[in-house]
Amino acid sequence: MLRITDVVKNLLIINVVVFLIGAFGLVDTSMLALYYPASSLFQPFQIVTHFFMHGGYMHLFFNMFALVMFGSALESLWGPKKFLFFYFICAFGAAILHMGYTWWEVSHLEQAISQFRASPTGDNLLALGKFSSVDKESISQLAVELSNPSSGLIDNILRQLNDLYQAKINIPIVGASGAIYGLLLAFGMYFPNAELMLIFLPIPIKAKYFIPILMVAELYFGVNQFSWDNIAHFAHLGGAITGFLLILYWRRFGSRFDNHGR
Repeated sequence: MLRITDVVKNLLIINVVVFLIGAFGLVDTSMLALYYPASSLFQPFQIVTHFFMHGGYMHLFFNMFALVMFGSALESLWGPKKFLFFYFICAFGAAILHMGYTWWEVSHLEQAISQFRASPTGDNLLALGKFSSVDKESISQLAVELSNPSSGLIDNILRQLNDLYQAKINIPIVGASGAIYGLLLAFGMYFPNAELMLIFLPIPIKAKYFIPILMVAELYFGVNQFSWDNIAHFAHLGGAITGFLLILYWRRFGSRFDNHGR
């Protein structure tokens, strides 16, 4: 039977307690989510608090299940201090890459809106259709109307675009998934031949095959940004990449935890 290690157990308790406090409305935990720095809702402490927040029971369950399964094995291997350091660094790396990608999206959105404001043509409006948060059907209809604009149409469109921008920068990110993906990556590197099994596909797959397939899937969905997909795929990738680089560093230069972390 799998033994839940001490740090994993404490992380599990904290995540569950914070979730239940928010779920039952005992405290308003919405400000613990991480917002884009340009948002009026952003607070520096959210960089830490957001990875103790979860968007629902299933989100919490899958993250905590992975924490127990993979985290306990890694904590037993590394010791508590090294494991906790790795967990937090991966969580921070996830937030950094997610914010970097959001900055890229927001910058391009600002540029497209500015271009339309300077020259309110149908073509410039249609250029906004490449953003996943934009209703492409509505944009197309408005572009047609711009060929013979009614009074106040352009001002109305500009108000809608401002609302779109505000909605984009006010999207919160929550969850320990970035840190969990770092643990998944580490598990695959240290236990490559361990067999993993998906809940919806009960076929054993070795970690050295499963983890790369999962990362490619995350990259695919992250790049395509489907309108129905509200998962922060680049946060997942950020956690995995950070974990990968940290393990490479440890393997080459060692870790200060190797002598003092257990």
